[in-house]
Amino acid sequence: MNLPSHLLPTTVVGSYPQPDWLVDRAMLSKSVPRIRLQGMWRIQRPQLDDAQDDATIVAIHDMEQAGIDIVSDGEIRRESYSNRFATALDGIDADNPAIITSPSGIKTPVPRVVGPVRRMHPIELGDMEFLRRNTRHAAKITLPGPFTLSQQAQDDFYRDDEELAMAFAEVVNAEARDLQRAGADVIQLDEPWVRNNPQAARRYAVKAINRALDRITVPTIVHVCFGYAAIVPGSSKPSGYAFLSELAECCASQIAIEAAQPRLDLGVLKDLSAKTIVLGVLDLGDPVIEPVAVIAERIRNGLKVVSPERLVVAPDCGMKYLPRATAFGKLKAMSSAAARVREELA
Repeated sequence: MNLPSHLLPTTVVGSYPQPDWLVDRAMLSKSVPRIRLQGMWRIQRPQLDDAQDDATIVAIHDMEQAGIDIVSDGEIRRESYSNRFATALDGIDADNPAIITSPSGIKTPVPRVVGPVRRMHPIELGDMEFLRRNTRHAAKITLPGPFTLSQQAQDDFYRDDEELAMAFAEVVNAEARDLQRAGADVIQLDEPWVRNNPQAARRYAVKAINRALDRITVPTIVHVCFGYAAIVPGSSKPSGYAFLSELAECCASQIAIEAAQPRLDLGVLKDLSAKTIVLGVLDLGDPVIEPVAVIAERIRNGLKVVSPERLVVAPDCGMKYLPRATAFGKLKAMSSAAARVREELA
């Protein structure tokens, strides 16, 4: 599958709303789980696999109908962007979690690292194969990044944060190579935690990301954001990234950023002049579907600092916490806005 050749291609960050008949959305809305949250699913196995397949087809169809050029599987089979991958690894104890307390006092159960981190079998391979069978569009799939994985666990084995991150990088790389062979056109690493711990990120995040993407020849993305709008309100989001320009040194060809909700000063993108920018132009904290004109202006603002050949249009973040009608409407408006600006460039 070839990537779109036209300017300003559209994509999603990763997730799409899971239907109410599949998940308990009230339970989902309370957190971004680090350990398994099996009680979230309304359907039990073995029927759950078929139900997730059906919901994934709906998500793919919605993206295609909304005019998205590079689609994902909507991450329908995941309870969060990272926990399904993390808890499937050998050396991880998710049944006896540790509790991490945030600076604001929020307590979160996280998996414990109790032995060498190893991948005993592919984890997202079936997801990628299913996506490839069910779309003719360019297809992307996401993986949690090694730095973020290391920050979302308690290390009771390595006792060295960099060593743990590099162990995660090894298993992410093995998974990414399988996904590439399965037909992924784009592979994205989600690394939101580089902005939570920029001091550690400056020491070894780029090293871990580069190891995770070693021998990956399809376009690769590192996604950074300030957190889901449903969990982290816009009023508490900073106006700039504590760790962004440093990603100029990573081997990923693209950097995806949240920009619409935090009203990011896009001048920071000048530090990433060698990268394609996946620009967030949908404010997912706004329940209103933005007018096409508003989204088009956000795209034009991006073009003031990024050439059209280096700009991909996307939502700020994953859309799983939105109502489906809102998510679809926002994507459709975004596609129309990209088409409008594309015509202006012709």
